[in-house]
Amino acid sequence: MLMRDLKKIIRELEEKILAALNKAQTEKEVEQVRLDYLTRQGPVAQLMNRLKTMEAKDKKVFGPLLNDLRQKTSETFEQRLLQVKETERIALQKKKTLFDVTAYKPKTLYGSLHPYSYVIEKIENVFISMGYAIVDSQEIEDEFTNFEALNIPADHPARDMQDTLWLDLPDRLMRTHTSNAQIRHMQQHKPPLAILSSGRCYRYEATDATHDYTFMQTECLMVAENISMANLIAAIKAFLEALFEKKDIKMRVRPSYFPFVEPGIEADMQCIFCTKGCSVCKGTRWIEIGGAGLVHPNVLKACKIDPEKYNGFAFGFGLTRLTMLKYGINDIRVLNSGNLDFLRQF
Repeated sequence: MLMRDLKKIIRELEEKILAALNKAQTEKEVEQVRLDYLTRQGPVAQLMNRLKTMEAKDKKVFGPLLNDLRQKTSETFEQRLLQVKETERIALQKKKTLFDVTAYKPKTLYGSLHPYSYVIEKIENVFISMGYAIVDSQEIEDEFTNFEALNIPADHPARDMQDTLWLDLPDRLMRTHTSNAQIRHMQQHKPPLAILSSGRCYRYEATDATHDYTFMQTECLMVAENISMANLIAAIKAFLEALFEKKDIKMRVRPSYFPFVEPGIEADMQCIFCTKGCSVCKGTRWIEIGGAGLVHPNVLKACKIDPEKYNGFAFGFGLTRLTMLKYGINDIRVLNSGNLDFLRQF
Protein backbone atom coordinates (compact mmCIF):
# COMPACT_ATOMS: atom_id res chain seq x y z
CA MET A 1 0.00 0.00 0.00
CA LEU A 2 1.32 3.50 -0.92
CA MET A 3 2.01 5.92 1.88
CA ARG A 4 -0.37 8.48 0.41
CA ASP A 5 -3.14 5.90 0.49
CA LEU A 6 -2.45 5.29 4.16
CA LYS A 7 -2.71 9.01 4.88
CA LYS A 8 -6.05 9.04 3.10
CA ILE A 9 -7.26 6.06 5.16
CA ILE A 10 -6.26 7.80 8.41
CA ARG A 11 -8.07 10.99 7.42
CA GLU A 12 -11.23 9.21 6.29
CA LEU A 13 -11.28 7.02 9.42
CA GLU A 14 -11.03 10.10 11.63
CA GLU A 15 -13.90 11.78 9.80
CA LYS A 16 -15.99 8.62 10.03
CA ILE A 17 -15.45 8.24 13.80
CA LEU A 18 -16.16 11.90 14.53
CA ALA A 19 -19.33 11.79 12.41
CA ALA A 20 -20.55 8.67 14.22
CA LEU A 21 -19.93 10.27 17.62
CA ASN A 22 -21.73 13.44 16.58
CA LYS A 23 -24.69 11.39 15.37
CA ALA A 24 -24.95 9.35 18.60
CA GLN A 25 -27.79 10.69 20.78
CA THR A 26 -27.77 8.26 23.71
CA GLU A 27 -25.19 6.79 26.05
CA LYS A 28 -25.77 3.39 24.47
CA GLU A 29 -25.14 4.74 20.96
CA VAL A 30 -21.92 6.47 22.05
CA GLU A 31 -20.73 3.23 23.62
CA GLN A 32 -21.48 1.41 20.38
CA VAL A 33 -19.18 3.80 18.48
CA ARG A 34 -16.40 2.95 20.91
CA LEU A 35 -16.99 -0.76 20.42
CA ASP A 36 -16.97 -0.33 16.63
CA TYR A 37 -13.81 1.78 16.32
CA LEU A 38 -11.81 2.27 19.51
CA THR A 39 -11.31 -1.20 20.98
CA ARG A 40 -8.16 -3.32 20.68
CA GLN A 41 -9.64 -5.07 17.65
CA GLY A 42 -10.95 -1.86 16.08
CA PRO A 43 -9.60 -0.13 12.95
CA VAL A 44 -7.56 2.44 14.92
CA ALA A 45 -5.72 -0.29 16.79
CA GLN A 46 -5.16 -2.19 13.54
CA LEU A 47 -3.51 0.86 11.99
CA MET A 48 -1.32 1.27 15.07
CA ASN A 49 -0.19 -2.33 14.66
CA ARG A 50 1.06 -1.52 11.15
CA LEU A 51 3.75 0.70 12.65
CA LYS A 52 5.62 -2.42 13.76
CA THR A 53 6.25 -3.48 10.16
CA MET A 54 7.12 0.00 8.79
CA GLU A 55 10.57 1.23 8.03
CA ALA A 56 12.09 3.80 10.37
CA LYS A 57 11.54 6.72 8.00
CA ASP A 58 7.85 5.81 7.56
CA LYS A 59 7.38 5.46 11.30
CA LYS A 60 8.54 9.06 11.73
CA VAL A 61 5.83 10.18 9.33
CA PHE A 62 2.90 7.99 10.29
CA GLY A 63 3.61 7.55 13.99
CA PRO A 64 2.56 11.12 14.88
CA LEU A 65 -0.47 10.89 12.53
CA LEU A 66 -1.74 7.72 14.17
CA ASN A 67 -1.08 9.05 17.68
CA ASP A 68 -3.05 12.18 16.80
CA LEU A 69 -5.89 10.01 15.46
CA ARG A 70 -6.04 7.92 18.60
CA GLN A 71 -5.82 10.91 20.94
CA LYS A 72 -8.35 13.03 19.07
CA THR A 73 -10.94 10.25 18.74
CA SER A 74 -10.52 9.25 22.40
CA GLU A 75 -10.94 12.83 23.61
CA THR A 76 -13.96 13.36 21.35
CA PHE A 77 -15.49 10.13 22.64
CA GLU A 78 -15.15 11.27 26.29
CA GLN A 79 -16.58 14.71 25.49
CA ARG A 80 -19.52 13.29 23.58
CA LEU A 81 -20.25 10.80 26.35
CA LEU A 82 -20.41 13.61 28.92
CA GLN A 83 -22.67 15.66 26.64
CA VAL A 84 -25.10 12.79 26.12
CA LYS A 85 -25.20 11.97 29.85
CA GLU A 86 -25.97 15.58 30.68
CA THR A 87 -28.68 15.74 28.02
CA GLU A 88 -30.30 12.58 29.39
CA ARG A 89 -30.07 13.92 32.95
CA ILE A 90 -31.79 17.17 31.99
CA ALA A 91 -34.52 15.27 30.12
CA LEU A 92 -35.15 13.03 33.13
CA GLN A 93 -35.23 16.00 35.49
CA LYS A 94 -37.68 17.77 33.22
CA LYS A 95 -39.87 14.70 33.16
CA LYS A 96 -39.89 14.56 36.95
CA THR A 97 -40.81 18.22 37.31
CA LEU A 98 -43.80 17.67 35.02
CA PHE A 99 -45.10 14.82 37.20
CA ASP A 100 -48.67 15.46 38.23
CA VAL A 101 -49.09 14.35 41.84
CA THR A 102 -52.87 14.56 41.49
CA ALA A 103 -53.00 12.06 38.64
CA TYR A 104 -54.93 8.83 39.22
CA LYS A 105 -52.79 5.82 40.05
CA PRO A 106 -54.42 2.52 39.06
CA LYS A 107 -54.81 0.07 41.91
CA THR A 108 -52.32 -2.77 41.78
CA LEU A 109 -53.69 -6.18 42.64
CA TYR A 110 -51.25 -8.57 44.27
CA GLY A 111 -51.69 -12.31 44.26
CA SER A 112 -51.34 -14.64 47.22
CA LEU A 113 -51.39 -18.34 47.95
CA HIS A 114 -54.72 -20.07 48.43
CA PRO A 115 -55.03 -21.51 51.97
CA TYR A 116 -54.93 -25.01 50.48
CA SER A 117 -51.71 -24.25 48.61
CA TYR A 118 -50.10 -22.81 51.71
CA VAL A 119 -50.86 -25.72 54.03
CA ILE A 120 -50.03 -28.37 51.41
CA GLU A 121 -46.66 -26.74 50.75
CA LYS A 122 -45.91 -26.65 54.48
CA ILE A 123 -46.82 -30.30 54.97
CA GLU A 124 -45.03 -31.52 51.84
CA ASN A 125 -41.79 -29.76 52.79
CA VAL A 126 -41.73 -31.55 56.15
CA PHE A 127 -42.46 -34.98 54.67
CA ILE A 128 -39.96 -34.50 51.84
CA SER A 129 -37.32 -33.80 54.50
CA MET A 130 -38.22 -37.17 56.06
CA GLY A 131 -37.72 -39.02 52.77
CA TYR A 132 -41.31 -39.25 51.55
CA ALA A 133 -42.21 -39.01 47.87
CA ILE A 134 -44.97 -36.60 46.85
CA VAL A 135 -47.36 -38.30 44.42
CA ASP A 136 -50.54 -37.32 42.58
CA SER A 137 -53.31 -39.55 41.37
CA GLN A 138 -56.28 -39.28 39.07
CA GLU A 139 -59.59 -37.88 40.24
CA ILE A 140 -61.65 -39.98 37.82
CA GLU A 141 -61.19 -43.50 39.14
CA ASP A 142 -62.36 -47.07 38.53
CA GLU A 143 -64.37 -49.05 41.05
CA PHE A 144 -61.63 -51.57 41.80
CA THR A 145 -59.01 -48.97 42.76
CA ASN A 146 -61.40 -46.77 44.71
CA PHE A 147 -63.13 -49.59 46.60
CA GLU A 148 -62.21 -53.24 46.10
CA ALA A 149 -58.42 -52.86 46.29
CA LEU A 150 -59.01 -51.06 49.60
CA ASN A 151 -60.85 -54.08 51.01
CA ILE A 152 -64.28 -52.59 50.26
CA PRO A 153 -66.04 -55.16 48.02
CA ALA A 154 -69.39 -54.51 46.37
CA ASP A 155 -71.44 -55.93 49.25
CA HIS A 156 -69.36 -54.32 51.99
CA PRO A 157 -71.39 -52.07 54.35
CA ALA A 158 -68.65 -49.44 54.21
CA ARG A 159 -69.87 -48.58 50.69
CA ASP A 160 -72.95 -47.13 52.33
CA MET A 161 -70.73 -44.75 54.33
CA GLN A 162 -69.69 -42.91 51.18
CA ASP A 163 -72.12 -41.26 48.76
CA THR A 164 -70.35 -41.74 45.45
CA LEU A 165 -70.59 -39.59 42.33
CA TRP A 166 -70.86 -42.12 39.49
CA LEU A 167 -70.08 -40.98 35.94
CA ASP A 168 -71.98 -41.80 32.79
CA LEU A 169 -69.02 -43.97 31.75
CA PRO A 170 -68.39 -47.69 32.25
CA ASP A 171 -66.93 -48.38 35.71
CA ARG A 172 -65.94 -44.76 36.33
CA LEU A 173 -66.54 -42.54 39.35
CA MET A 174 -65.15 -39.43 41.03
CA ARG A 175 -62.77 -40.65 43.70
CA THR A 176 -64.23 -40.51 47.20
CA HIS A 177 -60.84 -40.33 48.94
CA THR A 178 -57.15 -39.91 48.11
CA SER A 179 -56.53 -43.55 49.07
CA ASN A 180 -56.52 -44.41 45.36
CA ALA A 181 -53.06 -42.79 45.27
CA GLN A 182 -51.62 -45.41 47.61
CA ILE A 183 -53.12 -48.28 45.59
CA ARG A 184 -51.73 -47.04 42.28
CA HIS A 185 -48.34 -46.33 43.81
CA MET A 186 -48.09 -49.78 45.41
CA GLN A 187 -49.08 -51.39 42.11
CA GLN A 188 -46.20 -49.64 40.35
CA HIS A 189 -43.50 -49.70 43.07
CA LYS A 190 -42.08 -52.28 45.41
CA PRO A 191 -41.43 -51.76 49.15
CA PRO A 192 -39.94 -50.05 50.97
CA LEU A 193 -41.94 -46.97 50.04
CA ALA A 194 -43.27 -43.83 51.71
CA ILE A 195 -45.60 -41.37 50.01
CA LEU A 196 -47.76 -38.33 50.69
CA SER A 197 -50.61 -37.38 48.37
CA SER A 198 -52.99 -34.42 48.62
CA GLY A 199 -55.89 -33.54 46.36
CA ARG A 200 -59.58 -33.11 45.71
CA CYS A 201 -62.16 -35.74 46.62
CA TYR A 202 -65.85 -35.90 45.77
CA ARG A 203 -69.00 -37.01 47.58
CA TYR A 204 -72.65 -36.69 46.68
CA GLU A 205 -73.57 -34.18 49.39
CA ALA A 206 -75.67 -31.07 49.71
CA THR A 207 -73.62 -27.90 50.14
CA ASP A 208 -73.86 -25.92 53.36
CA ALA A 209 -71.48 -24.17 55.76
CA THR A 210 -69.75 -27.42 56.78
CA HIS A 211 -70.33 -29.73 53.79
CA ASP A 212 -69.43 -29.59 50.11
CA TYR A 213 -69.41 -32.08 47.26
CA THR A 214 -65.72 -31.23 46.74
CA PHE A 215 -63.18 -31.27 49.54
CA MET A 216 -59.43 -31.71 50.06
CA GLN A 217 -57.78 -34.70 51.66
CA THR A 218 -54.20 -35.73 52.46
CA GLU A 219 -53.09 -39.36 52.36
CA CYS A 220 -49.91 -40.73 53.91
CA LEU A 221 -48.59 -44.27 53.37
CA MET A 222 -45.48 -46.15 54.43
CA VAL A 223 -44.82 -49.81 53.60
CA ALA A 224 -41.68 -51.64 54.69
CA GLU A 225 -40.60 -54.36 57.09
CA ASN A 226 -41.44 -54.08 60.78
CA ILE A 227 -43.64 -50.99 60.62
CA SER A 228 -45.40 -50.34 63.92
CA MET A 229 -48.07 -48.11 65.41
CA ALA A 230 -45.24 -45.98 66.83
CA ASN A 231 -44.17 -45.09 63.27
CA LEU A 232 -47.74 -44.09 62.46
CA ILE A 233 -48.14 -41.86 65.51
CA ALA A 234 -44.79 -40.16 64.80
CA ALA A 235 -45.90 -39.40 61.23
CA ILE A 236 -49.25 -38.01 62.40
CA LYS A 237 -47.51 -35.80 64.93
CA ALA A 238 -45.11 -34.49 62.27
CA PHE A 239 -48.12 -33.76 60.05
CA LEU A 240 -49.95 -31.80 62.75
CA GLU A 241 -46.88 -29.81 63.78
CA ALA A 242 -46.26 -28.85 60.13
CA LEU A 243 -49.90 -27.91 59.54
CA PHE A 244 -50.43 -25.81 62.66
CA GLU A 245 -46.80 -24.60 62.89
CA LYS A 246 -46.55 -25.57 66.55
CA LYS A 247 -44.18 -27.89 68.38
CA ASP A 248 -45.08 -30.47 71.01
CA ILE A 249 -48.69 -30.92 69.94
CA LYS A 250 -50.31 -33.44 72.27
CA MET A 251 -52.39 -36.16 70.66
CA ARG A 252 -54.27 -39.33 71.51
CA VAL A 253 -55.61 -42.29 69.55
CA ARG A 254 -58.85 -44.24 69.91
CA PRO A 255 -59.83 -47.62 68.43
CA SER A 256 -61.95 -47.31 65.30
CA TYR A 257 -62.95 -49.21 62.18
CA PHE A 258 -61.87 -48.64 58.58
CA PRO A 259 -61.91 -51.56 56.13
CA PHE A 260 -58.49 -50.76 54.67
CA VAL A 261 -56.57 -50.81 57.98
CA GLU A 262 -56.28 -53.29 60.84
CA PRO A 263 -56.13 -52.19 63.59
CA GLY A 264 -57.82 -48.88 62.86
CA ILE A 265 -57.63 -45.75 65.00
CA GLU A 266 -59.05 -42.25 65.23
CA ALA A 267 -56.47 -39.57 65.97
CA ASP A 268 -57.28 -36.55 68.16
CA MET A 269 -55.11 -33.61 69.07
CA GLN A 270 -55.35 -31.50 72.18
CA CYS A 271 -57.01 -28.19 71.37
CA ILE A 272 -54.40 -25.58 70.45
CA PHE A 273 -56.91 -22.74 70.67
CA CYS A 274 -57.77 -22.93 74.37
CA THR A 275 -56.76 -24.31 77.75
CA LYS A 276 -60.19 -24.84 79.33
CA GLY A 277 -62.51 -25.66 76.45
CA CYS A 278 -63.88 -23.57 73.57
CA SER A 279 -66.32 -23.70 70.66
CA VAL A 280 -63.71 -25.35 68.43
CA CYS A 281 -63.21 -28.36 70.69
CA LYS A 282 -66.81 -28.15 72.00
CA GLY A 283 -65.50 -27.94 75.55
CA THR A 284 -63.74 -31.32 75.41
CA ARG A 285 -60.17 -29.98 74.95
CA TRP A 286 -59.75 -32.49 72.09
CA ILE A 287 -60.18 -32.05 68.33
CA GLU A 288 -60.84 -35.04 66.08
CA ILE A 289 -58.32 -35.18 63.24
CA GLY A 290 -59.10 -38.28 61.19
CA GLY A 291 -58.70 -41.99 60.61
CA ALA A 292 -55.55 -44.07 60.40
CA GLY A 293 -54.14 -47.52 61.10
CA LEU A 294 -51.87 -50.31 59.94
CA VAL A 295 -52.48 -51.31 56.32
CA HIS A 296 -54.83 -54.28 56.04
CA PRO A 297 -53.16 -57.43 54.60
CA ASN A 298 -55.89 -57.64 51.93
CA VAL A 299 -54.86 -54.21 50.62
CA LEU A 300 -51.24 -55.37 50.31
CA LYS A 301 -52.37 -58.54 48.53
CA ALA A 302 -54.43 -56.50 46.05
CA CYS A 303 -51.21 -54.70 45.13
CA LYS A 304 -49.21 -57.96 44.93
CA ILE A 305 -47.19 -57.19 48.06
CA ASP A 306 -46.46 -60.06 50.44
CA PRO A 307 -48.17 -59.27 53.79
CA GLU A 308 -46.04 -61.93 55.49
CA LYS A 309 -42.92 -59.92 54.72
CA TYR A 310 -44.15 -56.33 54.63
CA ASN A 311 -46.60 -54.23 56.58
CA GLY A 312 -47.31 -50.55 56.73
CA PHE A 313 -49.36 -47.66 58.04
CA ALA A 314 -51.69 -45.18 56.40
CA PHE A 315 -53.69 -42.14 57.39
CA GLY A 316 -56.14 -40.00 55.49
CA PHE A 317 -57.10 -36.63 56.94
CA GLY A 318 -59.65 -34.10 55.72
CA LEU A 319 -57.46 -31.17 54.74
CA THR A 320 -60.45 -28.91 54.19
CA ARG A 321 -61.60 -29.19 57.80
CA LEU A 322 -58.05 -28.82 59.13
CA THR A 323 -57.48 -25.73 56.96
CA MET A 324 -60.69 -24.23 58.32
CA LEU A 325 -59.47 -24.95 61.85
CA LYS A 326 -56.07 -23.42 61.17
CA TYR A 327 -57.43 -20.14 59.79
CA GLY A 328 -60.67 -19.90 61.76
CA ILE A 329 -62.85 -20.24 58.64
CA ASN A 330 -66.46 -20.99 59.54
CA ASP A 331 -67.92 -21.56 56.07
CA ILE A 332 -66.46 -24.21 53.75
CA ARG A 333 -67.99 -22.54 50.68
CA VAL A 334 -65.59 -19.58 50.69
CA LEU A 335 -62.63 -21.89 50.01
CA ASN A 336 -63.91 -22.62 46.49
CA SER A 337 -65.67 -19.30 45.92
CA GLY A 338 -62.86 -17.45 44.14
CA ASN A 339 -63.62 -14.45 46.34
CA LEU A 340 -60.54 -12.21 46.05
CA ASP A 341 -61.34 -10.22 49.19
CA PHE A 342 -61.29 -13.47 51.15
CA LEU A 343 -58.14 -14.85 49.49
CA ARG A 344 -56.12 -11.64 50.02
CA GLN A 345 -56.06 -12.38 53.75
CA PHE A 346 -53.54 -15.17 53.21
